[in-house]
Amino acid sequence: MAKKKKEEKTPNLDTILFNCRDYLRAARNSGSFFEKRDMMLTLVFLRFIGEKYEDGIENLKELLVSKGLDPEDENIRAAFFDDATFPDGTYNLPEEARWSTIINTPAPQLNVALDNALHSIATSSKQLKGCFVEGTFTSRNLAPNDIKKVVDEVNKISHKTFGEEKDLIGRVYEYFLKEFAVNATKEEGEFYTPHDVVQLIATLIEPFDGTLYDPCCGSGGMFIQSADLVKSKQGDINRINVYGQEKEAATYRLAKMNLALRGISHNLGDISDSTFTNDLHKGLYFDYIMANPPFNLKGWYNDNLQSDPRWSDYETPPASNANYAWILHMLSHLKPSNGVAGFLLSNGALNDSDTLEIRKKLIQNDKVEAIIVLPRQLFITTDISVTLWILNQNKKGGEYHNKNLRNREHEILFMDLRQWTENAVKGESKKKVRLLNEQIERVAKIYHTWQSEGTNGSEYEEPELYRSVEISEIEEKGWALTPSKYIEFIDHDLEIDYEKEMTRIQTEMREIMKQEKKSQQMLEDAFRGIGYDIDEI
Repeated sequence: MAKKKKEEKTPNLDTILFNCRDYLRAARNSGSFFEKRDMMLTLVFLRFIGEKYEDGIENLKELLVSKGLDPEDENIRAAFFDDATFPDGTYNLPEEARWSTIINTPAPQLNVALDNALHSIATSSKQLKGCFVEGTFTSRNLAPNDIKKVVDEVNKISHKTFGEEKDLIGRVYEYFLKEFAVNATKEEGEFYTPHDVVQLIATLIEPFDGTLYDPCCGSGGMFIQSADLVKSKQGDINRINVYGQEKEAATYRLAKMNLALRGISHNLGDISDSTFTNDLHKGLYFDYIMANPPFNLKGWYNDNLQSDPRWSDYETPPASNANYAWILHMLSHLKPSNGVAGFLLSNGALNDSDTLEIRKKLIQNDKVEAIIVLPRQLFITTDISVTLWILNQNKKGGEYHNKNLRNREHEILFMDLRQWTENAVKGESKKKVRLLNEQIERVAKIYHTWQSEGTNGSEYEEPELYRSVEISEIEEKGWALTPSKYIEFIDHDLEIDYEKEMTRIQTEMREIMKQEKKSQQMLEDAFRGIGYDIDEI
């Protein structure tokens, strides 16, 4: 009897990525945690840019055929393919940098071939230069079998196979950022911001056009998610110009890779450096700011920052903690007329005693628009509670994003989402929850309704969820921005009818005692039936 042909299973993306991670962990000379990550992400970059080039060539051939031209004709090839240009931002790759060349290279020559590809890309494209470290593969010099296994796994990651993935590039980057960030700290510059949290910020501040800035941009996730939001609203990502800065060199390169692959116009500066000690975008003002700064960062301050103009209108932030330094830095870069910022900070910033005067002046100057406490366990890398702040340079109202906004001066909207912990994420190494699209839309509706004409701020509230608060009340509470100080939380114990509850409990106890007495009588009868006296046992 002939054996049935074994059906080939469609490869699972998580399985492929897991295999790559394990091959690198087991390989000799694969380097540190971060070097493994950089090697892996560089391979993924080469794979994606190579596939995009191949798709671009196929599309170009189809276009030529539709025009009655022969793509195989020598003159046509010389005119259109030798130095191809693509309308969608696809990069023209020299032969040694194409994935088809890499995947067909014998295992003993792979390390050299990969570095030749990187060098060729760096010398042929100004935009792609600086996205990676040349010599990455020959310096590590993985054994032929090890590098071949990893390259073969990466070769399985294709838009042709995983075409239904909403964001394949982002999905792969997200996996490795998460996996390689788990053992890192914020001080090391590695921090993974979940997709749903970025989506929440983007949905609230709506960075549809103009300039968008992130002073600690990491891998560029804020920019990518904003572009996705614009696309979902049938917008044009070419209307967004992104600016960013990143201190950690490897993460800076990753951001450049990520943005280049997406065709997003960007300016991350020429180098990786600290936003505080070397502001690469000094003097520029932006329409939107989105950020997830390092929480409670120490070691940010030096004496040269004492009289820095970024906080000249306030007090100098404490050297022990950068939270308010980030706030004032972002405020200094917001367009004075209508700039909006959405960013995350640890909850301690809501009521720190050593930043009281700065916080008081921010509130009095009407810069704070909304404070939203998020659920715990949203982040893989930290358990601390986190707050989303929204600053707005214009709370006076008027037309904005096709909406008529009311005057919200001297009001702040508070939300508390700590009870939204029902959506657990499966398969994580620790407890994690996520925000569903419906929840994100609900938060956005609460916020945008509060902003809009026709809403009475003095009556805008829902117990245990949100409330609009006058600055006069915040002053009475010592300028604290802790939402639980203002939102009504119901004591559900007071709703209990204790007399009715006690009657129910007593009835249940009587029934239990009756059953126990019945069971005891049956046991005594059973013993007597076989000739034992129960009192003698």
